[in-house]
Amino acid sequence: MKGHFNVAHQPGSTLGHLLHDAGGRLLRWYELHRQRDELARLSDATLHDLGLSRADIQQEADRHFWEDPLRK
Repeated sequence: MKGHFNVAHQPGSTLGHLLHDAGGRLLRWYELHRQRDELARLSDATLHDLGLSRADIQQEADRHFWEDPLRK
């Protein structure tokens, strides 16, 4: 189409998207690691209030940082 600008064919744009996606993934992995570490430090009383057991938390904390429950 005349005057149509397709960014999918721009090499810089593709590289930019890849870097952006990789950066987002790294941030998500860091956040998962941080949250799991924080969960592992909760007291037994707090876990009881949340309806969770130490075993539940240990199972979650033992997961690899790349295991994201939101990504199927």
